Amino acid sequence: MKIGIDIDDTTLVTVKGMIKYGDIFCQEVLKRPNTKSNLSDIKDRYYLGALYGWSEETKFQFFNMYYKNVLEECTPIENAPETITKLKEEGNGIYFISARLTSIKDCPAEEITIDTFTKYQIPYDKIIIAAYDKLQYCLENGIEVFIDDSYDVLKELTAHGIRCYLMTTPMNSSIQVEDGIKRVHTWDEIYNDLKEVTYDSKLLKRTIN
Repeated sequence: MKIGIDIDDTTLVTVKGMIKYGDIFCQEVLKRPNTKSNLSDIKDRYYLGALYGWSEETKFQFFNMYYKNVLEECTPIENAPETITKLKEEGNGIYFISARLTSIKDCPAEEITIDTFTKYQIPYDKIIIAAYDKLQYCLENGIEVFIDDSYDVLKELTAHGIRCYLMTTPMNSSIQVEDGIKRVHTWDEIYNDLKEVTYDSKLLKRTIN
């Protein structure tokens, strides 16, 4: 099975760093009170503009100053390295497909990502970043399963026959999930469901034969 996986807030915890440096940016650079909204009120994973009320220009000013720090400080979601390792050892292909930015000055996003995966022993067959059209990369690489925290991305993928898992975050927790997308809260839950799917698929194949 070829499994596609998002990185930020699906494999690695990114939102904490974004908020940490977003607060610093408001206080030390913008020199204005922090007026951020509640994360639970934000329905889109591209949350910085909605969270702080920043314009696109301000958002990229923040990225140019702090994006490297955010990426370098990411840590794994609980049991992500162990679960992905098991999936890889069981013969599955692991493809990380992420919209991490590559255009930020002095921020080698791909190098930082590889270093983080090496540090936390997260295996992979391929890492694709700056993937703004994830469907394209999924189709090009024959992805059968995809795990992401973006509901909008998964709606597009499931419409093309890809089995989708929505990793629950504070930003998507109140979204009503439609048929074809399974909401999950932990990597253990993902692993157990995939094992059931694999078992049922093998059983069906034996029955047909």
